[in-house]
Amino acid sequence: MREEVEILEGEAALPAILIAGPTASGKSALALALAERLQAVIINTDSMQVYRELRVLTARPSVEDEELQRHALYGHVPASCSHSVGRWLEDVRELIGSIHDEGSVPVFVGGTGLYFRALIEGLPNIPDIDRQVKLFWRARMEEEGAESLHGALMSRDPELAGKLAKTDTQRILRAIEVFESTKRRLSDWQKDTRRPLLDPGHALRFFLDPPRDWLYSRINERFDLMLDDGVLDEVAALLALDLDPALPAMKAHGVPHLARALQDMRFLPDAIEATKADIRHYAKRQKTWFRHQMPGFTELESNFPDYLAAGIAAEFSSRFGPAGYGMGKA
Repeated sequence: MREEVEILEGEAALPAILIAGPTASGKSALALALAERLQAVIINTDSMQVYRELRVLTARPSVEDEELQRHALYGHVPASCSHSVGRWLEDVRELIGSIHDEGSVPVFVGGTGLYFRALIEGLPNIPDIDRQVKLFWRARMEEEGAESLHGALMSRDPELAGKLAKTDTQRILRAIEVFESTKRRLSDWQKDTRRPLLDPGHALRFFLDPPRDWLYSRINERFDLMLDDGVLDEVAALLALDLDPALPAMKAHGVPHLARALQDMRFLPDAIEATKADIRHYAKRQKTWFRHQMPGFTELESNFPDYLAAGIAAEFSSRFGPAGYGMGKA
């Protein structure tokens, strides 16, 4: 029998609100509108918004918004670190006990599906992967390609390899790294899952799904605003840190394209269009992933945060009572 990882007493019964959706769909605005109605803590559930150096490029809440309402786990990790869903979950674990004690409503908002899955389904208790193992196998991937490493994975973890496409670079790498670092198959680790922090029965779950044309137009317009807000200076400051290109922050949408433009500004128009296209494709993948991987989320098409927030707050009060968890509790 595996050892159960205990969670804080009462933690799994903590009512919470989960707001997911593709990038630029209006999640942050909805979270702010909810926080105005509830005694809420807005918790970042996006893998890129954790990085301190990337406020503009990742569309983190503004300093003014953070002063208006309490935000947590935004910009708390240096770009020199390789943050992971496991580390994020530990950050949440430390935070959620105090939220429970003070009677606030945790509002998880973001676009990283694996973070939401870990919250309500738990996460395999996999140790950190040795850095040298990562460096070795990522170099092999560069030299040999994904199909070759898929064959290497087949000899180590045939159960998982049989489920992965030969072009699925990230998952193939992850599975090999886990095996080489722990001497245990990832498919076995996945069967040994920690208890989730949230009880799905106590979590109102919503997925913002605005019309595609509106979303794509908003993505384009928002990136134009990022340019006005100094995103080129932000990327230049990141590059000046001379970080490992394999770090997640260095792969944020826009960094590779804008890095090239900073070397030769003649490439800037192409870099802008390529970045917008990357973000639109990412939004499409987010929508597809949630539809197929995360049942139980209610889809919301409206683009009006105040209207949506009023309905969600009313549903929360109806289910969990007006005298608890921010609904009138002193």
